[in-house]
Amino acid sequence: MTQMESRTHRGAVVVAATPEAVYDLVSDVTRTGEWSPVCTSCWWDDEAEAGRVGVWFTGRNETPDRTWETRSRVVAAERGREFAWVVGQGFVRWGFVLEAEGDGTRLTETWEFLPAGLAMFADKYGDRAAAEIEDRTRHAHAGIPATLAAIKGIAEQA
Repeated sequence: MTQMESRTHRGAVVVAATPEAVYDLVSDVTRTGEWSPVCTSCWWDDEAEAGRVGVWFTGRNETPDRTWETRSRVVAAERGREFAWVVGQGFVRWGFVLEAEGDGTRLTETWEFLPAGLAMFADKYGDRAAAEIEDRTRHAHAGIPATLAAIKGIAEQA
């Protein structure tokens, strides 16, 4: 792959819950398996520091083709506003942005395949890098609306 541009995607949904309540849900990475179509479970590497900027957690991911684990570091943790993390050594950034909307919350999920991730895929996959990056991009595009719908359902049942 010659072009090292980042890839981004986002989706949003309005949730009938306060930004703080939605934040408390999405920032609890141990619940990720309840809404993610790929990440089946997560756990804090140091539970005593859970949810703080700089803290690492591990996620277990499964697709029909493979199962793998990633380590991620929290890069934003502002209750009621934003929770985000970067996978590995700066490969992909995932996050949730929360904004009050009426009596509820506009929850936006963001995804960005960072330049370091694109470069790592080029090194790891060589001629197959573009196809592997396209596959991850398709999963993000399909997964975001599914994730948001599931989070909305859980938050509104609470």
